[in-house]
Amino acid sequence: MPVNIGYYVHHHGSGHVMRAISISRALPDCTITFLGSRLEEYKNLMPENVNCIHLPMDTPEADDANFIPLNPVDALHYAPLNVKGIRDRNRLLTEFFSSNYPLILIVDVSVEIALLARLCSVPVIVVRQHGNRNDPAHMAAYQSASALLAPYHFKMQRSEAAWLTDKTIFAGGFSRYATDDIKNIQEIDNTIAILTGRGGTSIDLKFINHLADTCRSWRVEVIGILNEDYTQLPENVVLYGHLPDPIKILRRAKIVIGNAGHNSVMEMASMNKRFIVIPEKRPFDEQIDKAELLEELGLATVVQPNQLYDTNWKRLLSDTTRSVPDWRDLIDNDAVGRAADGILSVYRSIYV
Repeated sequence: MPVNIGYYVHHHGSGHVMRAISISRALPDCTITFLGSRLEEYKNLMPENVNCIHLPMDTPEADDANFIPLNPVDALHYAPLNVKGIRDRNRLLTEFFSSNYPLILIVDVSVEIALLARLCSVPVIVVRQHGNRNDPAHMAAYQSASALLAPYHFKMQRSEAAWLTDKTIFAGGFSRYATDDIKNIQEIDNTIAILTGRGGTSIDLKFINHLADTCRSWRVEVIGILNEDYTQLPENVVLYGHLPDPIKILRRAKIVIGNAGHNSVMEMASMNKRFIVIPEKRPFDEQIDKAELLEELGLATVVQPNQLYDTNWKRLLSDTTRSVPDWRDLIDNDAVGRAADGILSVYRSIYV
């Protein structure tokens, strides 16, 4: 009997879909269906065993005349009233649930989708994230799940209830770069790579110009899209824009500056990089929590967004250059396979 897996992928940023693609590649014998919005741009990266159901956005449109945004429910995070997109996406989801059996659904991430699946009698694996997740809605999703999947090492969890730990598959950290592929990296002195993601960042052209101007002996190489005027750039700044694979630039950088998105952090781990992290405001303080953990573990230096122009960057870069990073415990070449094995184990425990 073929293993049938649904995979709900949240549309914010690129981290959720890239993780889903990595895990799906480790499940080549399974039939996998991605369910989410904005999946089209990642189509060329998806394995052959992955199909997509494109869900409408869950935000109000102009014709949602009776939209009611403020109706808080402790056990839900996002449940506005009278939004056609939500009705349409839930119809597509429930149709998928009813026409695909046996089925297990991986949810990365949404409390509402996890609870909807459970109400439809579909077993769920919920992907865990960092941040303050002890609210009633998260607890309801975790309790309803057949298992939880943490795409990070056990060391990166906070103290928590024993039942949460017992229910969690700690896969270990993984990124698109295998640690064996990046040994003997030849870093170039006085070279910074700035990595900007798609989920929103305080790293803008004003800050890049400030950094380059105050640290003129450093070459600043910027990866990512900045929606600003590039006509006036310091001579020591290079903008590369969006790169499908920035490994060459990241490899040669002596220091990387970036945000605390999970995939970015795991890429730094796989390359054993000196990392200056700027945590952005995210729901449940996810990036703040992760950045604090990294600093506690001695793996990164944290600069808050409101400190960008008050930091002595020349001194910080000099101090960071002298540091010797050691990310080995947090990254694992077998982590994706461990995640895949955990998913299959849960599936087989249900559908014996």
